[in-house]
Amino acid sequence: MAHSDAALAQLAEQYGIATEFWDWKGRHTEVDDASVIAVLGAMGVDASSPHAIDSALAARRDQAWRAMLPPVTVARAGAVPYVNLHVHDGRPARLVVRLEDGGQRDANQVDNWEPPRNIDGQMIGEATFQLPGDLPLGYHRLILDSDDRHAEATLIITPPHLAWPERMKNSRVWGYAAQLYSVRSRQSWGVGDFADLAALSAWSAAEQQADYVLINPVHAAESIPPMEPSPYLPTSRLFVNPIYVRPETVVEYTDLDDSDRARVGALLSSLRGELVGDDQIQRDKCWDHKRRALKIIWSAGRSDDRQMRFDSFRHHQGRMLRDFATWAVLCEHLGGDWRTWEPRFRHPDSPDVGAFRQAHLAEVDFHEWLQWVAAQAQSDAQETATDAGMAMGVITDLAVGVGQSSADVWMMQDLYAPGMTVGAPPDAYNQLGQGWGQPPWRPDRLEASAYAPFRTMVRNALGHAGGVRIDHIIGLFRLWWVPEGMGPAQGTYVRYDHEAMVGILALEAQRAGAVVIGEDLGTVEAWTRGYLAERGILGTSVLWFEEDDQGNPVPAEQWRALTMASVNTHDLPPTAGYLTKAHVALRARLGLLTEPLERENELADQELERWRAYLESRGALDPSVVDPVERMVLGLYKVLTWTPSRVLNATLVDAVGDARIQNQPGTVNQYPNWRVPLCGADGKPLLLEDVYAMERPMRLSAVLNGLDTTPEPWRRSTNPESRPLEDRA
Repeated sequence: MAHSDAALAQLAEQYGIATEFWDWKGRHTEVDDASVIAVLGAMGVDASSPHAIDSALAARRDQAWRAMLPPVTVARAGAVPYVNLHVHDGRPARLVVRLEDGGQRDANQVDNWEPPRNIDGQMIGEATFQLPGDLPLGYHRLILDSDDRHAEATLIITPPHLAWPERMKNSRVWGYAAQLYSVRSRQSWGVGDFADLAALSAWSAAEQQADYVLINPVHAAESIPPMEPSPYLPTSRLFVNPIYVRPETVVEYTDLDDSDRARVGALLSSLRGELVGDDQIQRDKCWDHKRRALKIIWSAGRSDDRQMRFDSFRHHQGRMLRDFATWAVLCEHLGGDWRTWEPRFRHPDSPDVGAFRQAHLAEVDFHEWLQWVAAQAQSDAQETATDAGMAMGVITDLAVGVGQSSADVWMMQDLYAPGMTVGAPPDAYNQLGQGWGQPPWRPDRLEASAYAPFRTMVRNALGHAGGVRIDHIIGLFRLWWVPEGMGPAQGTYVRYDHEAMVGILALEAQRAGAVVIGEDLGTVEAWTRGYLAERGILGTSVLWFEEDDQGNPVPAEQWRALTMASVNTHDLPPTAGYLTKAHVALRARLGLLTEPLERENELADQELERWRAYLESRGALDPSVVDPVERMVLGLYKVLTWTPSRVLNATLVDAVGDARIQNQPGTVNQYPNWRVPLCGADGKPLLLEDVYAMERPMRLSAVLNGLDTTPEPWRRSTNPESRPLEDRA
């Protein structure tokens, strides 16, 4: 951007749009004017000419004065918030706080020296009110009265710091991370489900002394094939993918007559026959059979009390559930991309959409019912986990966004920025930048809605979980917007109100008694990690990234305390694959290497040798472990136990010796991303029942529980109780 264009830079700043930034190499980079103008346009601001820019600046200056109250005020508990309100000059004003519980508190007016302004031909004055400093946590209302004018707005009081849940008694915890769809049992319908999650949690707690299971996002996917394989590209972050429901666990299944039960059984047998010899997760086949089975159960009806519970669920979910179910039925009739539908069906408020819904009420009811039974299945999994002794239970994952043709964009079109996609600027791993194909939320529209969609999303995620992982949590601070038709490197950062969004996240988590883990990897402004720690949000530490400027391992004792520490992530190979350089061979086969294969192997060998030397110097390698790869794996996990990190994480693939990567960045269908079943060290698929009988997971859990890796202390009866953080190495 040319420095002479000060007006455009000023306008961009007003909307939180960066005109310059520091790149991954520490270089000062200016953003092209065309990118800034395009992003402003996506926010409804015309910046196509000097005159348009001046007009937009003037409108922005007067914007707050046109509203009697700001749409939302967010403050931390214990602070003394101030609110600026606008009424006709010289008129009296009274501001009160209506509390969430129905109580009421008065606000006090303080001196304000801002002169009145002529807004649209009327003299408008500004008054500043001080709110009480002891307001309780929650969602309250500000009520303003001035003569015959009345206004209301949202007031949100958030916790200054998200407390560690009391039930966890200040102890450090560890648990498994698993791609749920890949974790199957003998009862599964070709894909891991919530019943498998319950079983995995019970085993992890009873036999391993784990305190949680972290799973991939289980957000809603397409209602018709093809179903997007990536759980990080959902169609809605407000609802759940019913593919994770096992038909036999639905309460009404037990009431089916023999004929209907036989039909369900035939569908399962047919599916298993079609999947024989298939070494990938086949979501479309699985969902086709499972959907038909669930429809048999739905069609059989419900008892009076069950129907009342279903009706209550629909009432509490409100219009969003109705619109989502309507979208699903529209997809089945008109195709999966709402942008290709006739214009009369492209908005949920359309009269034609309302008429369509009335004509297809039974189909809409079925999709609402699917969400109800999915919520029950989630609840059952969490209850099983905590009943088995887990301190946290299930930790769910919140994806960073949704696709352009998704249900969420159809339902909330005004909230999303048209012609924009979220991505990342160039960095060491993606030197052309990244475009993720996900439209961003407009920060101004989020504020205008008092963050209602964000609140609902977080609340739903925590409804049946002991914690939530926020993918790319830095997106609550700023997101890289890429204009349509431009490359990822031509984007720019757009800021969000992190104080509001992180505060709401902490409020919802505190009410749920849950923990929040933020994935804060990649290009991150230095201050943001400190801010998250201040608010009680855990960060993420990955062993392979914990290196100093010379590439040497950072001593374990110097890692951050408020983090979830792990050896790898879902975007990296399992540790066995990393140690055997399977990822280098895969990238070479797919043509993804940026250096010659010999050089990539050399670099990988150097990295592995540095870690091997570190493990040997610290005595982390157990000579009694015969297999050299497993010996290294266990040594790396022992390093985690020496860190001050509050939460330790082990991947289930590492526990069983799997070497196949779940997701190879830079590919779509060149590699079966998100379709790889859980496998053993021999590369053959494993069922949960196989895992229960394996010795390898017992050796890993022994390390994480601070025990020897020899077989004797495997069983829970000989394991010590969980120890407070300060007592652990």
